[in-house]
Amino acid sequence: MQFSKIQGNQDVKNALCEMAASGRIPHAIMFYENDGCGALAMILAFLQKILCHQPSGTDSCGECPSCNKVEKLIHPDIHFTFPITTGSKVSGAVKDLTCDMYIKWYRELLIKNPYFLENELGSALGIESKSGTIAVAEAKAIINQLSLTSVQGGYRAVVVYLPEKMNQEAANRLLKSIEEPPEKTLFLMVTHAPEKVLQTISSRCQGIRILPLSKDDVVATLVNEFEIDQESAINAAAVSGGSVGKALKYLEDSEDITVEEDIFRQLMDALVSKNLYDALTVGEAMADLDSREKQKAFCKFAGDCLRKIFMLQQNLPDLAGVTAEEKAYYTDLAQKCKKSFPRNAAALFDKAMMLIDRNVSQKMVFCDLVTHLLYII
Repeated sequence: MQFSKIQGNQDVKNALCEMAASGRIPHAIMFYENDGCGALAMILAFLQKILCHQPSGTDSCGECPSCNKVEKLIHPDIHFTFPITTGSKVSGAVKDLTCDMYIKWYRELLIKNPYFLENELGSALGIESKSGTIAVAEAKAIINQLSLTSVQGGYRAVVVYLPEKMNQEAANRLLKSIEEPPEKTLFLMVTHAPEKVLQTISSRCQGIRILPLSKDDVVATLVNEFEIDQESAINAAAVSGGSVGKALKYLEDSEDITVEEDIFRQLMDALVSKNLYDALTVGEAMADLDSREKQKAFCKFAGDCLRKIFMLQQNLPDLAGVTAEEKAYYTDLAQKCKKSFPRNAAALFDKAMMLIDRNVSQKMVFCDLVTHLLYII
């Protein structure tokens, strides 16, 4: 991956290039992105730049052996860490699992699509029905990796995807390594919820915000990197919210999206008509989704839908991200809902995700959710 292939966030690219050129690189950087906006792609371009044998200007050469190894995600000085648990592809005691056991499938996903969504990782690893975590076994594996010298004599890096999934014991193990790492050792992290990252970790990182892309940048990425035709790319960009990952998922027209759309529309129909029985029935349908990850994915989807309603209520249709087919439906909802509803409802869905993460009974969570939604609409 080269910076020249990444659309948008030019200020971030410039800053990273200056770091690489000067050699003054923070030992721990936390990239905050909305799901699927390209933080991993940015990290790979940054690593390729600093590990390149013959960098050219502000970018890597893209041709030397080191660049090829970064492209293929097999560079010996890069360690990838991500949330895992036992699943259909790897079994055994959770306390003994490390990311190396899953690296084959992680590489396949990241090479295919560096803009993948959080819930797509679970599917790729065979743990879609469970919540993954970064536990102490992985922390030990990282420390062991850092005890060895760099294979190529330059920088080495630990790329942590979703540090908010790291438990307290793992964080305690890694704290000293993150605070005072060996020379030329980098921790590069990607978070979707910086407020959930343990304070002991986040306080030791330089924060960098990866902004959602413009529609034009999403279109350019879809056309140039994924060979999507122009018309389809424009339609997907309109509903992506600046996320290439969401645009790609929209284009796949997956069964999950259809189910989420159906449930959200049934929910809003029940709320608008003030029908408690129908609302509770929809709550049961939410609780019956296959896994906690799918339930959280629905909550995120509902949040995106509420954003569309809010933007239309503010007379900002260009920012709403609705397709021509959706426009009439969301315009009607915007007129029927209180102006305070989208923001208050989004907070309730965020709370529901938090409770699901804490293993609260899903039926109780969604029953409480729809009851409160009915009250505030």
